[in-house]
Amino acid sequence: MALEGRVVPLYLEEEMKTSYLNYAMSVIVGRALPDVRDGLKPVQRRILYAMQGLGLLPNKPYRKSARLVGEVLGKYHPHGDMAVYDALVRMAQDFSLRHPLVDGQGNFGSVDGDPPAAMRYTEVRLSLITWEMLEDLDKDTVDFLPNFDNSLKEPLVLPAKIPNLLLNGSSGIAVGMATNIPPHNLSELVDACIRMIEDPQISVDELLEIIRGPDFPTGGIIIGTREIKRAYRYGKAKIILRGRANIETTQDRESIVIAELPYQVNKAKLIETIAGLSQDNRIKGIKSLRDESDRKGIRIVIELSRTTSAEVILNQLYKYTPLQTTFGVILLAILGGKPRLLNLFEMLRCYLDHRKEVVTRRTKFLLSREKKKAHLLEGLKKALAKLDEVIKIIRSSSNPEEARNHLIKSLRLSDEQARAILEMRLARLTGLERDKVDQDYAESVKKIAKLEEMLAKEPLIWATIKEELIQIKEKYGEERRTLIETLVKELTFKPEDLINKEDIVGTTTRQG
Repeated sequence: MALEGRVVPLYLEEEMKTSYLNYAMSVIVGRALPDVRDGLKPVQRRILYAMQGLGLLPNKPYRKSARLVGEVLGKYHPHGDMAVYDALVRMAQDFSLRHPLVDGQGNFGSVDGDPPAAMRYTEVRLSLITWEMLEDLDKDTVDFLPNFDNSLKEPLVLPAKIPNLLLNGSSGIAVGMATNIPPHNLSELVDACIRMIEDPQISVDELLEIIRGPDFPTGGIIIGTREIKRAYRYGKAKIILRGRANIETTQDRESIVIAELPYQVNKAKLIETIAGLSQDNRIKGIKSLRDESDRKGIRIVIELSRTTSAEVILNQLYKYTPLQTTFGVILLAILGGKPRLLNLFEMLRCYLDHRKEVVTRRTKFLLSREKKKAHLLEGLKKALAKLDEVIKIIRSSSNPEEARNHLIKSLRLSDEQARAILEMRLARLTGLERDKVDQDYAESVKKIAKLEEMLAKEPLIWATIKEELIQIKEKYGEERRTLIETLVKELTFKPEDLINKEDIVGTTTRQG
């Protein structure tokens, strides 16, 4: 390597080690893993921030996805367009996220594994719950960093009024590590957060009484609670997940009806697998297989022959098809700029600490703004009390600068107050407007006292966070979709569970 006429020797192994470590950390922190505070990866955060900047609010019309992708690429995310669009698509899929962050219009893929339409065909806007993630972003609640070319600022993290990391979960593969956080029920998460505010030393076992387990958008059944407890205590576990299937009897013939699939199972591939096992005679007794799914939900009907036991066929489906799968839980997220494996308590604690910082910074911002408003109103009150003198000063001054200086000296005003008086409309000189100035000033003084009290007393900050969480639950809380089966006999099937029970006659000769 030539440098100003000198040759600097570099050892290849050292250079490779340094370069690869830099790359690995870039992928871990800046691409693949979510932040524990708002539960978002950088690309997701940039998409939501760009949507707010474009005015794609829940009450505004949809805009083309291609327009948004171009905005994100040009301003915040200097990577491939498909990396941005794929992240956008996933945030709009109601079968991937428990509460989708993007309200999409058009084809965003399906549980059959169908790909989404091209970005020039689909349209998007922010969903209602996402506005809760972005609210107060303009009140100095979070830090902003320069974008890739130092021309704009982007938020380091979102204020996140909802516990999004556990609510919608996250999955990502970094260098040498991966995360796989399942979605959860919003009402349970809010109840757990409120309980933690009331009792900061609450144990994981006590939290488990409130958060029963993951709540997947596609429903299904979690088998057993042992692995759930392991996941929440240690951050890693393997949860067994089944689709919801019922046995229906019509005209002396039994059918298996699958109404819900395990999370992230491809419906088309599941049907293909069942059909293949039936043709190969690995599962005997299937007469017909139909997909009757529609917009109302999933319905896969498996008609059985008269001599077949539906219980046995169902056990075979669990054993040989993706109707029963394993979800590997890895509660890994970015905390303080570093990847950390966390338990349930630590995740909720980090979220609540983030909300405390956000509410504190918001209170300081509102207090500063209210003090500035009260200061200007105080100046207006002085001016209105000596209105004749103010008018005389303004009329006798040759320019606004001279008038401002005279007002400052005569009425003992600040520079900001003098400017506000000079910019005052004539309508404010009426008696009605004077009363309004007095009323506004009194209200402003009350607000300042309330905000100062909040900053002085930490319990008031926590009370505000608690109140906001209750409002979130009332607006967006839903019933649990995933059933947790606690009474489990055996997770592994015995041979007799997979064989039809039927009467047979056995004969033996005299010689045996």
